[in-house]
Amino acid sequence: MTLSRYFKETLKARIDQDSGVRAALLEEAVDCLLAGELDVGKSVLRDYVNSTIGFQELGALTAKSPKSLMRMLSSQGNPQARNLFEIIRLLQQREGVRLKVTATH
Repeated sequence: MTLSRYFKETLKARIDQDSGVRAALLEEAVDCLLAGELDVGKSVLRDYVNSTIGFQELGALTAKSPKSLMRMLSSQGNPQARNLFEIIRLLQQREGVRLKVTATH
């Protein structure tokens, strides 16, 4: 699903203003990944990166090419778990949050 330019600009503005929205978006991305919704999770994670840190800075932090990171989080991307968890770890650190998995029945 492609987001419209207006929606992306609205999302960026909201993310810039509200740390709770940033944390919720990161949490939603991880929840989707854990639920097996890989494409949705990668898409949300990509939107989060685009709206916050940007792929240039993420590339510097991970020592990976920004284009490689963009491909990993694209609909056709297939990131290794090591890379995906490194990205999530760095985003948590930068956001100042720690996501936890809770088992439910």
